[in-house]
Amino acid sequence: MASTESFASYVLEQLEGTELLASRKMFGEYAVYADGKVVALICGDQLYVKHTEAGRAFIGTPVEAAPYPGAKPWFLIDENLDSRAWLCELVALTASEAAPPKPKKPRARKVKTPSR
Repeated sequence: MASTESFASYVLEQLEGTELLASRKMFGEYAVYADGKVVALICGDQLYVKHTEAGRAFIGTPVEAAPYPGAKPWFLIDENLDSRAWLCELVALTASEAAPPKPKKPRARKVKTPSR
């Protein structure tokens, strides 16, 4: 089930205090970026935060679930979704510990062969 735009907007409003925040809609779901790193996913109208040790320590005993079939578990955020300060702190901690994105490989240029 794709996420609704209203739920995604609500989550992004809650995260307005986070620096360098961006989002991208992909395949009916949303990826949330902080400082250029994917820190959360919005899938099926639920918020999943990337698994980090800092996030685990902050949450205490997190609920873990896969955001989509075949994915590794992420922290499922349900109870504190309405707590703006708590959510911003969790995303900031996650961004500080998350690995930077891998550099994209340059595309190979197609070489045209002359026709004979």
